Amino acid sequence: MTRLDAKLARIQQGKYRRSDFIIADAKDPDMGPGLWASGPDRAADGSWTRYRSRPEFLDQIRAIVRQDVVDVMLASLSNLELLSAEGLFAEGGVKPAIRANDATDIWVVRGGAYAKRPSRPFRTASLARARAANLDLGLYSITFTNDLDADIASLEAFREFREEAARQGFRYFLEVFNPNVETGIAPELLPHFINDCIVRALAGVAAADRPAFLKIAYNGPKALEELAGWDPSLVVGILGGSAGTTRDTFELLAQAERYGARVALFGRKINLAESPLAIVALMREVAAGNVAPVEAVRAYHGKLQQHGVKPARPLEEDLAITEPALKAAAA
Repeated sequence: MTRLDAKLARIQQGKYRRSDFIIADAKDPDMGPGLWASGPDRAADGSWTRYRSRPEFLDQIRAIVRQDVVDVMLASLSNLELLSAEGLFAEGGVKPAIRANDATDIWVVRGGAYAKRPSRPFRTASLARARAANLDLGLYSITFTNDLDADIASLEAFREFREEAARQGFRYFLEVFNPNVETGIAPELLPHFINDCIVRALAGVAAADRPAFLKIAYNGPKALEELAGWDPSLVVGILGGSAGTTRDTFELLAQAERYGARVALFGRKINLAESPLAIVALMREVAAGNVAPVEAVRAYHGKLQQHGVKPARPLEEDLAITEPALKAAAA
């Protein structure tokens, strides 16, 4: 049993401890935004002139996996195929997971307008090829937009994916984004629209075909508690969203755990940090309840200073909460 499976089992059995909180690093930006989302190749003084190359990005993944703090490493099939073949996941407890689909709402390419239209289903990765590379876990994403035709197409594609996953012996976790277009739904009702869509989409799915856990946006305590309390067997996780401040990163983690999430899947919040390894190590401490978000920010800046790395923001600015969903419930 992998570390991920052991944690999921305890959570679903009602035996959750804060040390069971699952942390995933989402290193899959090449599946949506493309080249630029690998992040800038920063010097110690914070300056940069280009984006990371693929080999440099792969080195970032290797470093996080070897640190062995996160439980899941999410990346594109092409990158995980290479890293798995070199034996990166043979030791330690990090579980590799591919991005199993790449619907149009994540196509945030430079100059493109794809993400401004209702999400349309699309899938690049072959599950058969993933299994041949000894990869058996992936993320499937869906976006509900209150557009009947678009949402039906997305649900039909999701059904086809589940059928193929069953044939291939492939497990998945389900990402549900907030709508990427105007829905006509009042802002205060939108989080509950999403909750209802999730429950409705999974109600007819047999246990063997249900996701291992969910990945959703944090839309505040009320919506998260509602969904997390609906079905104890459905493990709820939150996505990281924009990079934000370092306080945003730790505050999101702390609030999500407090209101029922048991998984955090952060991409830009790790990838664009001045020190991904330091921020991941402190994320684990915050999730475990050993360090409060404010103290974690101060400790992070201490680590940067120790290693001669210039922070992107002064400490006082980095202590600010900038994400609206986090402000009302901040401790």
